[in-house]
Amino acid sequence: MASAVIRLVRRPAAALLIARSCGHVRQLSHHMLPGGLVCSKPARELTMLLPRASPYQMWSRSFASENGDLVDAVVPFMGESITDGTLATFLKKPGDRVEVDEPIAQIETDKVTIDVNSPEAGIIQKFVAKEGDTVTPGTKVAVISKSYPSDTHVAPSEDKVVKDAQPPSPPTGAPQSTPPTEKIDKQVLKEESSTKEKPKVPSAATPLKTSPSEPQLPPKERERRVPMPRLRKRVATRLKDSQNTFAMLTTFNEVDMTNLMKLRSEYKDSFVEKHGVKLGLMSGFVKAAVSGLQNQPIINAVIDGDDIIYRDYVDISIAVGTPKGLVVPVIRNADRLNFAGIEKEINNLAKKANNGTISIDEMAGGTFTISNGGVYGSLLSTPIINPPQSAILGMHSIVSRPMVVDGNIIPRPMMYVALTYDHRLIDGREAVFFLRRIKDVVEDPRRLLLDL
Repeated sequence: MASAVIRLVRRPAAALLIARSCGHVRQLSHHMLPGGLVCSKPARELTMLLPRASPYQMWSRSFASENGDLVDAVVPFMGESITDGTLATFLKKPGDRVEVDEPIAQIETDKVTIDVNSPEAGIIQKFVAKEGDTVTPGTKVAVISKSYPSDTHVAPSEDKVVKDAQPPSPPTGAPQSTPPTEKIDKQVLKEESSTKEKPKVPSAATPLKTSPSEPQLPPKERERRVPMPRLRKRVATRLKDSQNTFAMLTTFNEVDMTNLMKLRSEYKDSFVEKHGVKLGLMSGFVKAAVSGLQNQPIINAVIDGDDIIYRDYVDISIAVGTPKGLVVPVIRNADRLNFAGIEKEINNLAKKANNGTISIDEMAGGTFTISNGGVYGSLLSTPIINPPQSAILGMHSIVSRPMVVDGNIIPRPMMYVALTYDHRLIDGREAVFFLRRIKDVVEDPRRLLLDL
């Protein structure tokens, strides 16, 4: 009998009939192929061994995965310097309808947040990855079904097999008999578990001994432990590397903001009408920094091994605080932009940074950084250099203070400015001259027109 079955399954047609007889199994673990070989193949691959004109091809019943109904949503290319990311959150749920290129998940990298878009319009069947997983480009995140849920159905033969496999449920209210031995075993197990679960109550006569020097820590229930976002990890690593690498020194000065604020107040309406953007204070500091870097080229340079690289272009990085962390987009060729061009670029980069749509290319490079802590009310700080740059300018809040002007004490809007620089490359003389140039240009913007 066994030899007859083996001869039967070695025939292609008979093997296919045996494989298809288990209609409720979509993936057979073993198939007998011609020649008596045993392998682990899906049923659809078994039918591919038959000739195209074979009548047995009509027995093959395709499933959703076989006719291209299911498509995979994968992690896209994230950039040249980014190899992996963390699946931060899902924007959709299984069963939701999505359109082509609609974001369904967000990947958080060291620098930016990247969306995973749906390749086709359809229904999200399931998520393959989980939130918090580390993923790489090409990793499958979700499975999208291009058909509606009403289009999917179970074959009648499969439904019948499933129903037959279920044991009949006992009628409602019918008593269920339990063997006596089983009752005894359950009772014994119950007594043993209750004995083990009884906590040991310390007696009142022996109180717990605590050392008077031990601190009374708060209970763990009042603490929360959450994973650190990748962007925060990257910022922490870069700041610590900067602190360990550079010989950082900070010099300070104060700037009278009267003339720059007066200039903005007089021309703000005309500026918006012509250029479509508001005139802010940041553009004045960017122009002042460009002038200072041109007067002191060493501050725009950087150490590379045993060499010094002098950069004949000025790319100003602007530190922007976002809900997810600090990002530093770059204003390219700031030395070639006027006030309106700088303001437009700042507004554009700030919107992208807050929306999480800023690209890696918009944050790469930069020769000098400006950080404005004054928007948060900071009065004074010592900023940390942004590698691979050699200096950073810190702006602070504007405070009305009594100042001596022409022998008279009058209130003036004053701002403290700080320059942190790499003392390995930049001497105190160049740093003070640079910061003095910032002060002169901001206090009298007419110097830019006269090139003084």
